[in-house]
Amino acid sequence: MIRVIISGCSGHMGRMVASQAEKLAGVTIVAGIDPFTGPDHGFPTFKSHEECMGSGIEADVLIDFSSASALPGLLAYGREKKIPMVLCATGYTEEDRIQIEKASSEVAILRSANMTLGINLLVKLLKEAAPILQEAGFDIEIVEKHHNLKKDAPSGTALLLADAIRDSLPEKYDYVYDRSDRNEKRPVTEIGISAVRAGTIPGDHDVIFGGEDEVITFTHRAYSKAVFAKGALKAAMFLAGKGPGLYTMSDVIG
Repeated sequence: MIRVIISGCSGHMGRMVASQAEKLAGVTIVAGIDPFTGPDHGFPTFKSHEECMGSGIEADVLIDFSSASALPGLLAYGREKKIPMVLCATGYTEEDRIQIEKASSEVAILRSANMTLGINLLVKLLKEAAPILQEAGFDIEIVEKHHNLKKDAPSGTALLLADAIRDSLPEKYDYVYDRSDRNEKRPVTEIGISAVRAGTIPGDHDVIFGGEDEVITFTHRAYSKAVFAKGALKAAMFLAGKGPGLYTMSDVIG
């Protein structure tokens, strides 16, 4: 039985992870961490990582769906307890990413901007397709759509897809988020990234390759946030027992 702590347990995704874990054999939630603990979760909850650390509760892996601002306490907890961590929050700065990499030399960390099987398979496909289409003169655009409560833009997933494309290309490409102050032809070496915030959209991502007289679009639609929770639990099962290192969902899906 893999024992899991949920950081951000009172948020929508934290509750979703707990709900999906109930349906999964071999996984049990032993504690939650959230400054807004709210109603009973069915497992012990703590307002901080420090409070959880002093509780004596032991776990095999921690899943974090809180926020980037919680990272310092989270990494301190992981280092102290030597507990593998699945980091699912978005909005990390470059300094945050440096701190995550440093911590991974002491404890196993899996970080992904998107936990779904579909997106991480799409990353692999884009790495193969982008160089071929770029050489053929296709322009590259990414359009992402999320619910109106999402704070960061563009989404971490949009940047994950853009990075996969850019890293696979021989030339240097720039990201462009806004063209309203320009009055010129679209440069060849740019990847346009557009964000839509509306209603209750869980997450839509379109990667558009526009060529002469033809368009190829790679699309991923999330119809429920449950897919992100399922992916996080799958990642937790993979990471439990792993030694120090920085892992991604690509390691999980093979």
